[in-house]
Amino acid sequence: MSTTVSTPETDETCAYCDSRIFDHDPICVRDCENGCGSPTYFCNYACLSAYIDENNLTTGNACEWTPDDTSCC
Repeated sequence: MSTTVSTPETDETCAYCDSRIFDHDPICVRDCENGCGSPTYFCNYACLSAYIDENNLTTGNACEWTPDDTSCC
């Protein structure tokens, strides 16, 4: 799996609150379950956490993490 690393535009906005990400502590997230598509940017961990909760993104995920499992990530 390969991705291209690039710096977002200076006026890039948060996917959750629409604030400019570089006015805060930005986070870049990619959905690597879906081919590592375009990155989604959040201005901080609070917005990322709220986005995850509101979109039920933890529903159905594994309850156990096996760090030695090489079939993932």
